[in-house]
Amino acid sequence: MPTWKDGKLGLPVREAVKLFPELKNYLNERGRLDFSNRKARILYNKAIAKAIFGLDIEYHPRGLVTTPVSRYIFLKTFLRGGEGVLEIGTGHTAMMALMAEKLFNCDVIATELDEEFFEYAKGNIERNRAKVKLIKSNGGIIHGVVPEGERFDVIFSAPPYYGRPTRGVLTEREGVGGGEHGEAFSVRLIEEALEYLKSGGKVALFLPDKKPLIAAITERGEELGYSVRDVRFKVGTRWRHSLILEK
Repeated sequence: MPTWKDGKLGLPVREAVKLFPELKNYLNERGRLDFSNRKARILYNKAIAKAIFGLDIEYHPRGLVTTPVSRYIFLKTFLRGGEGVLEIGTGHTAMMALMAEKLFNCDVIATELDEEFFEYAKGNIERNRAKVKLIKSNGGIIHGVVPEGERFDVIFSAPPYYGRPTRGVLTEREGVGGGEHGEAFSVRLIEEALEYLKSGGKVALFLPDKKPLIAAITERGEELGYSVRDVRFKVGTRWRHSLILEK
């Protein structure tokens, strides 16, 4: 398991500065990073990805600044190692796809919709010499994107979860899941996933701490015959959920 010196997942700022000296420009007089600055967040997370997980990640200038530790903990809730997995919407970093292959020895297929994000994801996969197969989704989720006949042990995603466009760090494509609580994308994903899962296969969704969203997806999952388990975990000051639906 990847750890830092103190046995916890994380990286002291002083160690991050050694990897990326430019971070010194974003330290205050007490040696703390200005995490309100996007560039500082990118550099710090690049350092974590490199020092703890052995990944060389480039971030798109407009994409979500994906935090490596939260993604790793999410994957730990359902991967045991060696599974055949499909990630829906790998994003510009392709971070979870890379972790699944490099750290969990999984056979990985990943999809991405956005053209620019697809090219960044492709670059990150090549930079890390990974064997992840990347597919351009062109607006689909699974149907019409993944070849018929493919079957997976796990299908996972960090799906969009807002009901409508919002102002914030997410682009509209990254953030808008549709539906009353932002659940529409996730519901469609778990519906389509049934045809692509092996017996006993799982869908895992990385979700924010939004009870109505989780309840809506859980309700539909149970209607479809899934056994649903919600794993709540904390990274830094934020709670996140791994919603695991087993076929």
